[in-house]
Amino acid sequence: MEKERHVLVIFPHPDDEAFGVSGTIASHISNGTPVTYACLTLGEMGRNMGNPPFCNRETLPQIRKQELQNAAQTLGITDLRMLGYRDKTVEFEDQEKLITDFSSIIAEVNPSLIISFYPGYSVHPDHDATGAAVVETVKRMPKEKRPKLNLVAFSKNCVEKLGEPDIIHDVHPFISTKLATIKAHRSQTQLMVADAEEKLKQNDPQIIAWLQNERFWSYNID
Repeated sequence: MEKERHVLVIFPHPDDEAFGVSGTIASHISNGTPVTYACLTLGEMGRNMGNPPFCNRETLPQIRKQELQNAAQTLGITDLRMLGYRDKTVEFEDQEKLITDFSSIIAEVNPSLIISFYPGYSVHPDHDATGAAVVETVKRMPKEKRPKLNLVAFSKNCVEKLGEPDIIHDVHPFISTKLATIKAHRSQTQLMVADAEEKLKQNDPQIIAWLQNERFWSYNID
């Protein structure tokens, strides 16, 4: 993995960082690279309330905020930004407001790499809207100052339309950190984590591949 000056992660929801990129984040932090995580919402419209339920629609935002902070601490992220947007409404936000917020963070931390979602291939409207605003923000920067974009896609047609991912990180040394990060989002992940850990004990090849390999598409603005 290439040594970066600073990595900026931009996702809309708590737990977006956990499933597909937490091993990569842990790798960068282990390499001594500072990581800033900008999370747009608190995931307050999430459908899960724990199993058995330990929260409700009123308490979920605060619980998910704490879970996000716990996940960041697990990964070693010391610069967590919560931007205050509302869950499931990012697609309706004025893109210029998103671009202004992202531009401000970029100007402050000067990342050499941004990790976000690939617009159009990330399933959830909030994911796609966030990725589109990230791409537009970087596109407006002077070419010589643009950070690299490594974007996450997981729609059913992403490989068909985009080709195979050009970046695959083997994060095997950080599987335990990845699982702990997923566990930190307890309200959303209890059942899934229990199933994954059981399959991991059985050396299930699919779960090992999912935990070990994190894939990205480089986005070429030019």
